[in-house]
Amino acid sequence: MTATTQAVVIGGGQAGLAAGYHLRRLGVDFVVLDAQSTPGGAWQHTWDSLHLFSPAAFSSLPGRLMPPQPGEEYPDAAHVVSYLRDYEKRYDLPVQRPVRVAGVRRDGELLRVETDFGTWRTRAVISATGTWWRPFLPAVLGRGDFGGEQLHTVEYRAPQDFAGRRVIVVGGGNSGAQIAADLAYDTELTWVTQRPPRYLADDIDGRALFDAATALRRALDEGRSDTGGVASLGDIVAVPPVRAARDNGLLKAAPMFTRLVPGGVEWADRTRAEADTVIWCAGFRPALSHLAPLQLRGVRGHIPTTGTRATAEPRLHLLGYGDWTGPASATLIGVGRPARDAAREIAELVRD
Repeated sequence: MTATTQAVVIGGGQAGLAAGYHLRRLGVDFVVLDAQSTPGGAWQHTWDSLHLFSPAAFSSLPGRLMPPQPGEEYPDAAHVVSYLRDYEKRYDLPVQRPVRVAGVRRDGELLRVETDFGTWRTRAVISATGTWWRPFLPAVLGRGDFGGEQLHTVEYRAPQDFAGRRVIVVGGGNSGAQIAADLAYDTELTWVTQRPPRYLADDIDGRALFDAATALRRALDEGRSDTGGVASLGDIVAVPPVRAARDNGLLKAAPMFTRLVPGGVEWADRTRAEADTVIWCAGFRPALSHLAPLQLRGVRGHIPTTGTRATAEPRLHLLGYGDWTGPASATLIGVGRPARDAAREIAELVRD
């Protein structure tokens, strides 16, 4: 099958849906290609206890407020999946799934999107595949020597899977803190971080983070110095489960170990901790392998952008991968503005 359309959005999660909303409003003919078999993006694959950092009203995509979840100030991942499913249906977004994109190539004045379902030829592409599908594992001595189980954040589901076991959680960000808090009650937990944990003030949630990201963008747009953005506030949002575990003395972080050994981990002073499982909450990298044929990556593997537009390929926009594609663009509430900007540029392009 070969089809032609004005724009192709790759990815049917929150960033792809926000892009679709704005493209639809601007009258652009487009299709959204989603590798998942059901709506909800990466949210349908997270751990059971995951909750948002913000109330529902501050976690919304453009055009439709997220309804509150009964009994929960901060909605859980299942509520987000339900919201995204409803959003897609409400705006009748043309999502095709499951469709896996193998590559994007130049095809004269068009781009060619090659998939396991067929080929789309298009004037513009928005890549919105996120980072969940490319978990990062740091290079640590002895990782192949450890005889126990090693997991990444993407593979963790629930604390009962580890009850009574010796577990080491590696990572001082939100995922590491939340999973450590999850496991603090029923496992022999060791929480390891590169530096002492930096908690945001207990009254700060995603609303303040979005405000900080917006202030950063405004400062940079006006030629002023970097305000520090979200990073200046801390690394860990003290959501209620994290706050409870911390206040009960259950979240005491150890410094990063030097190496893994067959039965656990070892620090530089030869101190050891035994472990059955190591959970790496080490973050993610952008899932961009489908863009490799365009040869856009710089010396560090980064695709330079101007706003959301790839600097060396103006028909390509990248959306939702982090601040380099728009401040807070990897969040539900933050993706709306860069999605709007990308859609406007594409509308201008296809009408030339």
